[in-house]
Amino acid sequence: MDLYEHQARDLFAGHGVPVSAAEVAHTPGEAREAADRLGGRVVVKAQVKTGGRGKAGGVKLAADAAEAELTARRILGMDIKGHAVAKVMVAETVDIDREFYVSYVLDRAAGTFLAIASAEGGMEIEEVAAHRPEAVARIPVDPEEGVTEAKAMEIAVAAGLPAAAAPVLRALWQVFVREDALLVEVNPLVQAADGHLVALDGKVTLDDNARFRQERWGESGVDPAAEPLEAAAAERGLNYVKLDGEVGVIGNGAGLVMSTLDVVAGCGARPADFLDIGGGASAQVMADGLSVVLSDPSVKSVFVNVFGGITACDAVAEGIVRALESVALTKPLVVRLDGNNAARGREILDARAHPLVQQATTMDGAARRAAELAHAD
Repeated sequence: MDLYEHQARDLFAGHGVPVSAAEVAHTPGEAREAADRLGGRVVVKAQVKTGGRGKAGGVKLAADAAEAELTARRILGMDIKGHAVAKVMVAETVDIDREFYVSYVLDRAAGTFLAIASAEGGMEIEEVAAHRPEAVARIPVDPEEGVTEAKAMEIAVAAGLPAAAAPVLRALWQVFVREDALLVEVNPLVQAADGHLVALDGKVTLDDNARFRQERWGESGVDPAAEPLEAAAAERGLNYVKLDGEVGVIGNGAGLVMSTLDVVAGCGARPADFLDIGGGASAQVMADGLSVVLSDPSVKSVFVNVFGGITACDAVAEGIVRALESVALTKPLVVRLDGNNAARGREILDARAHPLVQQATTMDGAARRAAELAHAD
């Protein structure tokens, strides 16, 4: 479960991570009032659960309250990678001297936690890692030991951060552990002109499996209404996560769907979602899944990738055919069926002969075709 920046900021503040003063505004008028309270000169930031806000024009400096109102009017309602901006965060400005990157993440492959830090913050860490890997420190963190004073200094020294960053690193670790997070990221963590460190931006992903012991999540405002596609999917019992791409992905089984995302990306396209329909693929499940995926305006093609096991491929194909009776298919749909009764499933789809439905026998071939169709325009 991803949090909005303002929610991440509130968690940081609650655990002693230094943050700038900020308020959330839903209207231009509220933005003006917030800017007045914060001293006039502010930054207006779109609140959406995706990256690239600055490049899209969703982060703007305002010299005074009047300009903050005008800026909020322009940002509210924007579409940023398929996410509509329904609120902005109005934050006081900081005179920046240096920018850093710090994060904690669950390292599933190694079965531990990983601290990632760099003295080159303010840009996408992937770009830094790709062009200057030596500038990014990756320090394993023992789950039992955690981030002690010594470990915090080890991370700071390895990344080239100032010694003053050590207390911040320890406080961020508390956010990571006590809030049951899978990711805690600050980019940038800045050193202000007066020497103080401030977390200017934050990204937090919480572990849904810990919801039973984190009752306050519902109180602190994970707002499902602000993510209509995820909310619609949740109402239908679908395991759906919206992403930033153009190829809609539907599969049966989390592992298969994750592999499908990687293959789509390897074909030069970006997945638009993660949608796991689980072990069953009834007509209603397929209809619900297609309805949610096709409701995303950024989707240009859809890739259904199914490996028949307990649920045979002919049953999946029947589900797709019946789903097409209730869902208006407006984008090309590529289907790959493999496993139990795959040949019969393909025959069923061939017999339906829907003009927008295509089939492929391999995952790589289907992914390439879905990518081609997504870029056909």
